[in-house]
Amino acid sequence: MNNQAQKKMLLALDGSEYALETVKYISKIPAFQKMRVVLLNVMSKIPEYYWDLEREPQFNRRITDIRAWESQLGKNLKEYMGKARENLFDAGFPQDAVYTKIQERQAGIARDIVKEAKDGYYAIAVGRKGLSKLKDLILGSMVIKLLEKLTFVPLFVVGINPQPGKVLLALDTSEGAMRAVDYLGSTLGESDFEVSIIHVIRGEKRAWIEDREAEIEPVFNMAKSHLMSCGFDSDQITTKTITGVQSRANAIVKEAKDGDYGTIVVGRRGLSKVRDFFMGRVSNKVIQLAEREAVCVVS
Repeated sequence: MNNQAQKKMLLALDGSEYALETVKYISKIPAFQKMRVVLLNVMSKIPEYYWDLEREPQFNRRITDIRAWESQLGKNLKEYMGKARENLFDAGFPQDAVYTKIQERQAGIARDIVKEAKDGYYAIAVGRKGLSKLKDLILGSMVIKLLEKLTFVPLFVVGINPQPGKVLLALDTSEGAMRAVDYLGSTLGESDFEVSIIHVIRGEKRAWIEDREAEIEPVFNMAKSHLMSCGFDSDQITTKTITGVQSRANAIVKEAKDGDYGTIVVGRRGLSKVRDFFMGRVSNKVIQLAEREAVCVVS
């Protein structure tokens, strides 16, 4: 068994068509095809106190309808998870490497996903949008909760039909950014994917910009060297510094859209030691803005 085959990937699916985009995206990454994949659905069943109403004659018919709905929900979820499995099989995943897990909600959907994620997963993937069509509701709830709590494993937040063949790696001079380089190399090394490493400098003062450019140059060289040691060819990797912008997140997403990049990779922590500063100011905003791309946040 090779090293990748010993690793496992968790795909948290909510039963929506949006979540199937996550399955399709993961299926296109060669390294993940060599791993075990667990498809997880955390379902919210009818609270127990509803069944207490069966003792009340006026509620008997309503309870019968609820039971029928619950039974149909279970059938629909099994069909949905079967469809997700078939997508992976069609992409070349071995049938004995894909597992489905449907479980009742316990502490909460996000908390239940985090609990499962602690079982030694290489990465977690979720859809950017779920059953709700209100973008801010979804980003303000489950995805943001996962970003806050999954500090021990990379999280992929997948947009609408992203193509993973071109990767945009946002880099600064922090240790967190270099962990993102290491993860990218170990995941995509020896693939034919293109990688563009970018650094965004805010502000417009020329002296400031020149100092920051001088600081990032050896980091670029180190990152490129590491990716090449992981199997990338030199011509697969480019570097770019973006200057004179007011928002790092806006600049990152604009570069991804303009260059037709399917994946954006960012480190969880930047130069600030305060987690909430980076989470609130960069990666959180990148996820909100990147509706089409997949965003990988590396701890």
